[in-house]
Amino acid sequence: MNNSFFTSLHEDAKCLARTGIMQLPHGTVETPVFMPVGTHATVKALTKDMLHEIGFEIILANTYHLYLRPGVEVLEEAGGLHGFSGWNKNFLTDSGGFQVFSLALFRKISEDGVKFKSHIDGSAHLLTPENVVDLQARFNSDIQMQLDVCTGYDIEYQKAKQALKITSQWAQRAFSAWQHRCQNGYKGALFPIVQGNFYQDLRKESAEFVASLDTPGIAIGGLSVGEPFPVYADMLAYTVSYLPRSKPRYVMGIGTPDFILEAVANGIDMFDCVLPTRNARNGSYFTRDGTINIKKEQYAHDLRPIDPECSCKVCKEYSRAYLRHLFKEQEILSSILASYHNLAFLHNLMNDVRKAIRENRFLEYKKNFLTRFNNKS
Repeated sequence: MNNSFFTSLHEDAKCLARTGIMQLPHGTVETPVFMPVGTHATVKALTKDMLHEIGFEIILANTYHLYLRPGVEVLEEAGGLHGFSGWNKNFLTDSGGFQVFSLALFRKISEDGVKFKSHIDGSAHLLTPENVVDLQARFNSDIQMQLDVCTGYDIEYQKAKQALKITSQWAQRAFSAWQHRCQNGYKGALFPIVQGNFYQDLRKESAEFVASLDTPGIAIGGLSVGEPFPVYADMLAYTVSYLPRSKPRYVMGIGTPDFILEAVANGIDMFDCVLPTRNARNGSYFTRDGTINIKKEQYAHDLRPIDPECSCKVCKEYSRAYLRHLFKEQEILSSILASYHNLAFLHNLMNDVRKAIRENRFLEYKKNFLTRFNNKS
């Protein structure tokens, strides 16, 4: 493994929180980092220039959806995801596994891979650990994920054990395919995924196996899938205890301040979620005093900004009353401005988090932020 991929810059004196920097093919990324989700090589309702303006250095795209449409050939002709979308910073691509496994009636899992029918036209497809690595390399992904078997909260032990067995086999095969790709000039990193559901022995087994592969970074899957917050926090802390501190750690699918700050406290460096932009399209805005549901009547005459302490252009230029009006009239601008604000809010949160870590006061920051955000006296 190339040790220059990730550098830990400062560890908080009172917890596992840390700042760092990743050196990726399309620029550096400061950590901890929240990564917006751009499933179809676009973050919904936002242009690439808006993402640049907010300050993001990396976004996500989805292998399953891009494989089906527009297809890998189109992306290759355009120069990969960056040439196709015009986003000239970094892309992390997930494997498509979560999307495939959500098609429970239309897929079949075996040790070879997963056969599934497209949700678009019903056509038959096969994803394997090897061809998923190949697809993401052809996309020119800066960080790619292995194909894994996703499991839901509260499944029985034997099913979780079998899913982990396949995931581990697939991780080894993906690692071999990625090494071959790198020997032929591919510059992107591979992150294998820790699974094991909510069984400690399986989590330990998975974490130790993934760590043994010595990949540039490690992802933690199967959390924030409906479990109570204390269960999430306990299993996250347990899993992290078996992972090397020398690698960046990525918890997949978390996008609210409570889950993010708990992850940071456990030394997690990366996270993503569709929730901030999905909720934005439904009229929900982040503020330091909790979330605002802009459709409520109480905001009809409220001429204050969404968050008076927020420096984003939405808060500088628009009132709650106007934003409510846009939502009620189903104006496209409503989705644009709400998505912009929510992502700017999280980006600014991460700036504040990194500052607090550097000053060895992250736990105090976390407590104060969540007390106010959750409206607790």
